[in-house]
This record gives sequence, structure tokens and C-alpha cells, in this order.
Amino acid sequence: MSPAPVTAAQASLINCTTCLLVSRVPRLPIKGDIICPRCGAQLSHRKPNSLARTWALIVAAYILYIPANVYPVMTVISFGRGEPDTILSGVESLLASGMWPLAVLVFFASIIVPLIKLFGLTLLLMSVHYKWYWRPKQRTILYRITEAVGRWSMIDIFMISILVALVRLEAVATIEPGMGATSFAAVVVLTMFAAMSFDPRLIWDAMEKPHV
Repeated sequence: MSPAPVTAAQASLINCTTCLLVSRVPRLPIKGDIICPRCGAQLSHRKPNSLARTWALIVAAYILYIPANVYPVMTVISFGRGEPDTILSGVESLLASGMWPLAVLVFFASIIVPLIKLFGLTLLLMSVHYKWYWRPKQRTILYRITEAVGRWSMIDIFMISILVALVRLEAVATIEPGMGATSFAAVVVLTMFAAMSFDPRLIWDAMEKPHV
């Protein structure tokens, strides 16, 4: 019969998040901070205040997600006349022009991916808060996917920044960024920081306690 697996915390081991050195620490609480012997960074079994910081970032992202989709992300001014475009109206314009692949890419990167990150991180936070035993491995995979796809939401912002820099033809044509672009960029950055603040090891803490 194989022995039961031992966690790093039970073995008094801590992984440094800076230099990745695994250090052994005393089992009993000691005074002062635990310092990594190689790089001098502060060590801890879990990210400090992980849930509070992640909740704060997620709530802020939810709030900014509304103006990101309501306000225009850019305005194309041609011969003195221009019409602002939101993310959805931009997708509709691409569909009307027959650019289906680009429309699908913009819709997925600007609408679907931020929602996946927001809903995915919210689900993970609730599962840790209520100490769910449900599918910890699948929830860990969900966290990895959420962290990996977040940066791809910046495609819209990159495209707008390139167009703003290139299209400067004075009275002929000009592209100006809108408030929606700023809000959308803030949503992407906040969700990326939220994924970095969340500690996936918290998912497995509930599994160490027997079911009641």
C-alpha cells in the first residue's frame, strides 16, 4: 500500500516566487519574516491577502467593463466628418464589409475573452470562499486557461494604437481613440493583475480536510 501524498506545507517546504528556490522552514511559528536564503525575498506558504486583492481587482474590472462596451473605442474622422464606434458596432461594420474572420477575432478577443476571465475568476473565488470540494483539478486547469488567454484581449488596443499612429492625414482622415478604449484597456490590465493575485493553491486547501 503506497503512503499518502504529503503536501509542501506538511513537509515544511516553501517555494520562492522570485527565484523558485524551495526552502525548508521551521514547523513552529517564528518571529519575523521568513527570508529566501538565495535572493532575500520574503517567503510565505500562500500569497498574502490573495482573496481580498483578487476580489478588489475583479469588482473594479466589472465596473469598468460597462463603459468599455457603452462608450466608443475610436472615431474615424474622414473629410471633417466622423462617427464613433463601440466594440460591437465595430464588429457589425466588419461583418457588413464581409470581413468575417476579423470580425470573429475582434468579437472573441474583445467580448468573449474578458467575460471568460471575469466569470472564471469569480467562480474560482467563490469556490475558495465556500470551500468547495468539487473538481479541484478542473478548477486548477480553469485558472491556467484564464491566466493564459487574458493578454490576447489587448488585440483591440494594439490595433487602435497602430491606427492612431499611422492614420494622420490632417483633413483627409484621422483616427482618434475614445473613452471606451481606455476603459477596455483598464479591464484587461485589472483582470491580468487579478489572475496574478489569485493563489491556485487555495483551491486544494479544502481537500486536506475530511468531508463533514
